[in-house]
Amino acid sequence: MNIQASIRPARPAGAQSGFSMIEILVTLAIISLALLGTAGLQAYSMKLNQGGQFRTQAVFLAADLAERMEANKAAAVAGSYVLANSNVANALSTACTDAACGAVALATYDLSQWQNAVAASLPQASWAVAQTVAGNPTTYTITISWVDRQGEGTNAAFDAGAQVGANATGTGERFFYTATRTIFN
Repeated sequence: MNIQASIRPARPAGAQSGFSMIEILVTLAIISLALLGTAGLQAYSMKLNQGGQFRTQAVFLAADLAERMEANKAAAVAGSYVLANSNVANALSTACTDAACGAVALATYDLSQWQNAVAASLPQASWAVAQTVAGNPTTYTITISWVDRQGEGTNAAFDAGAQVGANATGTGERFFYTATRTIFN
């Protein structure tokens, strides 16, 4: 029997085995920083995801109005779908829900429904519908804008003439979506 193999060196008195309190605290600090970084990344991702939802909503709203124009070609060619730049939803029209109505009344109804949908769907939205080419065929340009990416900083105020800058309070960024539709009668 080998005597050296069975003899263990003696530990000094008061020596510990395992982790020290400082090692545990350093490990907890590293894990906490990693979790905070992950939470910040998640918050940023959600913010960008909401911006994408606003862009998608603007595309759907512009397509909705363009399809309404296609369905009411007589009023569209006559220029009944023109809207000045606005950011205020109007009184919701129900004129064509219960009874048939003419082409111009249907255009007014469509615009009322559409303006209220834009105002309800996008933050600080504004919109305009311009007839860029009159006659048959006619071309409309639909412009929708909204404010996104609200921040704590202050940016330059929105310049309506140049259509650039931040919103009226100086925070956030104004985004635009423009669609063009040509309608043949």
